[in-house]
Amino acid sequence: MVQSSVLGFPRMGKLRDLKKATEAYWGGKISRDDLLAEGKRLRLEHWNIQKNAGVDLIPSNDFAFYDQVLDHIQLFNVIPERYSKYNLDPLDTYFAMGRGLQKEGVDVPALEMVKWFDSNYHYVKPALSDNQEFKLAADPKPVREFLEAKAAGIVTRPVLLGPVSFLALGKADRGASLNPITKLQDLLPVYADLLAQLKAAGAEDVQIDEPVLVFDLAADVKAAFKPAYEKLGNLGDKAPRLTLATYFGDIVHNIDVLSSLQSLHAVHVDLVRNPEQLDTVIAALGPNQTLSAGVVDGRNIWKADFKVAIEKVEAAIQKLGKDRVIVATSSSLLHTPHTLASEKNLDAEIRDWFSFAVEKLSEVVVIAKAVTEGPASVSAELEANAKSMHSRATSTRTNDPAVKARQAAVTPEQHIRQSPFPVRIAQQTEHIKLPKFPTTTIGSFPQTSQIRVTRNKFTKGEITAAEYEKFIEDQIREVVKVQEDLDLDVLVHGEAERNDMVQYFGERLTGYAFTTHAWVQSYGSRCVRPPIIVGDISRPAPMTVKESKFAVSITNKPMKGMLTGPITCLRWSFPRNDVHQSVQAQQLALALRDEVVDLEEAGVKVIQVDEPALREGLPLRAGAEREKYIKWAVDAFKLSTAGVTDSTQIHSHFCYSEFQDFFHAIAALDADVLSIENSKSDAKLLKVFVDEKYPRHIGPGVYDIHSPRVPSEQEIKDRAAEMLAYLSPEQLWINPDCGLKTRAWPETKAALANMVAAAKYFREKY
Repeated sequence: MVQSSVLGFPRMGKLRDLKKATEAYWGGKISRDDLLAEGKRLRLEHWNIQKNAGVDLIPSNDFAFYDQVLDHIQLFNVIPERYSKYNLDPLDTYFAMGRGLQKEGVDVPALEMVKWFDSNYHYVKPALSDNQEFKLAADPKPVREFLEAKAAGIVTRPVLLGPVSFLALGKADRGASLNPITKLQDLLPVYADLLAQLKAAGAEDVQIDEPVLVFDLAADVKAAFKPAYEKLGNLGDKAPRLTLATYFGDIVHNIDVLSSLQSLHAVHVDLVRNPEQLDTVIAALGPNQTLSAGVVDGRNIWKADFKVAIEKVEAAIQKLGKDRVIVATSSSLLHTPHTLASEKNLDAEIRDWFSFAVEKLSEVVVIAKAVTEGPASVSAELEANAKSMHSRATSTRTNDPAVKARQAAVTPEQHIRQSPFPVRIAQQTEHIKLPKFPTTTIGSFPQTSQIRVTRNKFTKGEITAAEYEKFIEDQIREVVKVQEDLDLDVLVHGEAERNDMVQYFGERLTGYAFTTHAWVQSYGSRCVRPPIIVGDISRPAPMTVKESKFAVSITNKPMKGMLTGPITCLRWSFPRNDVHQSVQAQQLALALRDEVVDLEEAGVKVIQVDEPALREGLPLRAGAEREKYIKWAVDAFKLSTAGVTDSTQIHSHFCYSEFQDFFHAIAALDADVLSIENSKSDAKLLKVFVDEKYPRHIGPGVYDIHSPRVPSEQEIKDRAAEMLAYLSPEQLWINPDCGLKTRAWPETKAALANMVAAAKYFREKY
């Protein structure tokens, strides 16, 4: 019998229940016990959904109040002393590490947060000290949640992040110098203890994720796998069977590692992202090992093509037999919305093409049944699926001849600014007239409940367009006044009219579809509702010009127009899987090019085209695929921005960018000013700008907007001083890490006041 398996399930709940409860706890509106009870309710609800769908291998310990890696940080006592010294409740220590804490004498910033591989999910990076001592928590969460499910009559397969990945994804804490992987032998006994406790609790199988196997690994990390799994895989009756899971790429380049791990019960691979690895992985399996075939996409919302998926599974069965194959999601379903059933307003034709997390459960069950009992056992499901595939492939809604014709007419010259940077910056200096160490923000200002309620009323038709426009203009006036009072140099209009930095643009472009409740966790309690690219993309009318033009009219200071770049619009949407992403990126670039030109004509002197997802989209391994991506991604950005005159200043923003292996791409964008999310990172990362003699201007974030804590003026001065060790005074802009949408007004004003004061200090000094 072929079993069905899910690697993980979304945590937030059908209506973002976990987000609401967590934020209520942070705000002091519910108690710790209330929050824990809501977490338990959601876990039980999600386990029952999977059980009722017929899934055989149901995950536990995939739930987290903030992040699954942060769970492991606390589980193994990798808690820096700056958090543990306050003797907070463990839940509050956990949240302090995730989001920082500034309350009742406690003042600690959050741990570093970075993208989870090439997804838009963010994980908290383990920070290890030189004298790191690992210790298993007294009441281990994976055991507790396994027993919780067991008490409800559901036997689960606990999910752990493997020891090699945990260390390889970590870093030395500030002031430490160790290489985290050297702590492996100290960590393994803690894992062995945890596995023994899970076995004693009744767990027969454990999923142990080692996603770093899709990377090009350093020699010491690669060599760590064999001793690690020789120890963990040979604990005998004291431990469960282990399924090692990889995803988001292939492991062919590390197949020698897999071949050496013969103690494993099963190996999971992502056959959606890299189906071509199937034969190589099968050949590397031991005679008794099982293949977990990830054939249902855990990263996108398109229905699985049953015909294609069944062919993959059947190919594995022919070589391994039915008892050694599991049908699974390609990765955790954390990256997909909860259920399609919540979407009442989707067009029927488009809706038929989609599958969210709950629906994907049925897909793995149907595929497993089809290969176990034969196609006749699920004939109705196979027939309906084939009709959906045909409908999408032949729909006129996916193809726009005018868009294709414009793409065919694109020339190389359209990707190049009129003049080189030295000429441009001279004209911009005259045109914009900025002081040294200019200050600005990244774009958005706090989205208050009043803004959200008013937008919702307008969406529901409860207020007129004129009333809504008046409200937005009032919000812009208020935000501009705040910035003028703070004495910021380059202002923004605050983006009160925008629901999300991608959705807002998608709603004004053809080729997109939108949902009502299809939320996906990005980090902590932050959820996004990605739009869905269903067809060719174009811009029917200006998207942001009205608000920006109004903002220009009410201030004498330079106003910055804010756009989301083509790669970010692509990456933070659910993209088409029937057209190459480079085609979609170029279509988005042409639409944005029209908007950039219109903003310039409206008197906007500075235009920021944000590309926080540019690094995220980089293929995980070096090589030809990565260089191809860089070429078409950079071309898309340049196509969108090169239509303006030299005197218009083009900015771009990047989140959590690790520049070392990507710098040439950032330089190739030819943006006049970069702002980068940098406050949680070591300023030494800026060394690459020196080594590569980067000539243009840079605004490394001087404080972390993901935390509610307010940095002091001195803290910002210290941060800027670190930056000046690598950047010239002529290059440096002073700005926050990211947009201020999620922050409250009091902390926003206080932090920006300190930031402006720090900038003025450096102006006097230099």
